[in-house]
Amino acid sequence: MIKSSKNSSNILRVAVMVPLYRLFDYKVAEDFDRDSLRPGVRLRVPFGGGSKVGVLLEVCSESEWALEKLKVVEEVLDTEPVLSVDDLDVLVWVSRYYHYPIGEVVSYALPVLLRQGKQVRFKKDLLYRLTNLGEDVSSSVLARSPRQKALFSFIKQEEGRITEAAVRSWHKDGKKFIAELMAKGYVELYDLPVIRSKVSAVGSSDTQLPLTIEQRQAVDRVNDSLDAYNAFLLEGITGSGKTEVYMRVIDSVISQGRQVLVLLPEISLTPQIESRFRQRFGIRIAVSHSSLTDAQRCQSWLSVQQGHASVLLGTRSALFHSIPRLGLIIVDEEHDSSFKQQERLRFSARDMALLKAKKGNIPIILGSATPSLESLSNVANGRFQKLSLTQRIGAAVLPKVKLLDIRNQRLEDGLSGQLMDAISKTVARDEQVILFLNRRGFSPALMCHACGWVARCKHCDVNLVVHEKAGLLRCHHCDYQHKKIKQCGRCGCVELVSLGVGTERVERALVAVFGRNQVIRIDRDSVRHRGDLDLALQAIHSGQAKVILGTQMLSKGHHFENVTLVGIIDIDSGLFSVDYHAPEKLAQLIIQVSGRAGRSHKKGLVLLQTRQPEHLLLRTLIEKGFAAFAAASLLERKVAGLPPFSFQALFRVNAMSESLAVAFLQQVQSLLLPHVESGVQVLGPVPAPIVRRAQRFHYQLLIQAEQRKQLHQLLDFLVKDVGLIKIARKVRWSIDVDPVDLY
Repeated sequence: MIKSSKNSSNILRVAVMVPLYRLFDYKVAEDFDRDSLRPGVRLRVPFGGGSKVGVLLEVCSESEWALEKLKVVEEVLDTEPVLSVDDLDVLVWVSRYYHYPIGEVVSYALPVLLRQGKQVRFKKDLLYRLTNLGEDVSSSVLARSPRQKALFSFIKQEEGRITEAAVRSWHKDGKKFIAELMAKGYVELYDLPVIRSKVSAVGSSDTQLPLTIEQRQAVDRVNDSLDAYNAFLLEGITGSGKTEVYMRVIDSVISQGRQVLVLLPEISLTPQIESRFRQRFGIRIAVSHSSLTDAQRCQSWLSVQQGHASVLLGTRSALFHSIPRLGLIIVDEEHDSSFKQQERLRFSARDMALLKAKKGNIPIILGSATPSLESLSNVANGRFQKLSLTQRIGAAVLPKVKLLDIRNQRLEDGLSGQLMDAISKTVARDEQVILFLNRRGFSPALMCHACGWVARCKHCDVNLVVHEKAGLLRCHHCDYQHKKIKQCGRCGCVELVSLGVGTERVERALVAVFGRNQVIRIDRDSVRHRGDLDLALQAIHSGQAKVILGTQMLSKGHHFENVTLVGIIDIDSGLFSVDYHAPEKLAQLIIQVSGRAGRSHKKGLVLLQTRQPEHLLLRTLIEKGFAAFAAASLLERKVAGLPPFSFQALFRVNAMSESLAVAFLQQVQSLLLPHVESGVQVLGPVPAPIVRRAQRFHYQLLIQAEQRKQLHQLLDFLVKDVGLIKIARKVRWSIDVDPVDLY
């Protein structure tokens, strides 16, 4: 390649939104207005046989290509940059750290409509409020219209007003239901004033709860550090008031006219946190998560980028928003593995949030009752400051935790006699129960009683899950499904047995005892829309539902005052995983689920069904607590040389042929080995825990280094030369830096 011998300020270095590991140089006509060429503007550029949208990263005077060979930019799409220089700086770091094409990383920072090159404008949000008639009537008048009733109750919870965006976020057909309420005269529409500048008197003192001494100390520590980067780990037991600490600090930040980013691990947590924030602060709040339409996400993005919204509340993708006056980042439930994206750009939202805070010279709060081992290690080495909340709010105390030894006991649909007895006594006291089982469906397998044949997915090496209510067999990996069969696929026997239990099967057993009205199930099958979740939560808070059964959707964030018993139906499956992350995740899950019990003045009890009552992990958690477990786990990791005391990347490949996947990884390994230095290991190739998924065979290499720099130097070399392997185009490969699942 030949560098241009001519100096020119017409050379534009562009991140084109294509999956290629490089930037592209373009030029502009001599008479072009160069004042509009600022980093962060979108450009339409010729690419291949057509055109693509890209973002300008740099205006240069030199190129590695001869100037006459450079193509001319077709169009500048923006008069002002859509991404700031600071935004671009973070995106370039993300591309380099996660070894992902820069154009694809930049595409994450823009909503779909902007990626497509469209011109969009911010539309002033509208506000619905209750009419005088609506304020005077009870939601019971809408008993025959459950969706209207749920939305009406939701508006009342929001102190009689709700934004149009919140209505759309509540349910995909929310505008239809709000229109029906308007037609009945219960709701009216009026304009919401746009808040652009410094906010004063944020929040009303009568809505603020009194702080405990520990909460006050935490708030003061952060408020004293608002003008510089500081990373705070807020470790607070469940029910200790972490959210109140967040809101007090947010109050301070937005009173300075600055913006706040709050990251949550689950979409299901967004409405309730949004509701609390809207009740507390008289400001515009933007939300961002995958349930929004492209148009909704674009309007949310614009409201933040143009400074209309003071708070952005969202899941991990919200981290890519352009936030011009960012003054604080909060990562709630920072330990949660859903903050790590497991496809395409495999970034950690927690780690990226730390970088964004550091580059913006602003504080960041990482909150959790069960901090990740990485964060606890960062406290130990002085990178994070620890803030502790060790007491529950008010008269609430931590629940008593007890193991139920179910060895040699008869179980009815997964429930032991001891657990059922405890549930019955709790319901009889007019109190509520949460039962946790992290397995959807009726049962995880369907087997022939005569010959032992098991229904398997034809695309994956897994059993099909029985969904009895829908009459289906489903694969939870590739979504393949078909009607439930009535006879064995091998011998034709009609005696088929459902093995194991899922939430649907447990629900059936509970309904048989307590009745349909008193039992509610919350999982991805029963709660498909946000409105469904709101209806379920309404039934719980009203006291109608006495037994609440669910998956991880119930494990965090929810506050049910009348829940005094929590039962974990099956914890043994997490005790014997091949993944070294599994014990940490199981311990966190147990503590998080247990934290739903006894959050008010009533005492709580947690019952864990297990066939391993002497297991060290369980004994340590129950007898000594999570801190003791974490300390022991960190010591084990250090002795074994595992993260956070080393650094890992997983090089994954999948192909239509198993031999092709193995052959490719063997060539990758041969490519790496001459460059492997002391302190670096390349382990594999090995099959993934589930080898065949969606008709493709999955294998992997694990690269581990004592120093982070060693790991990234090796990955830089790999990305540069992996394309030289002839069969690379016949496989799909990816790099996962800092993996949290070795699947």
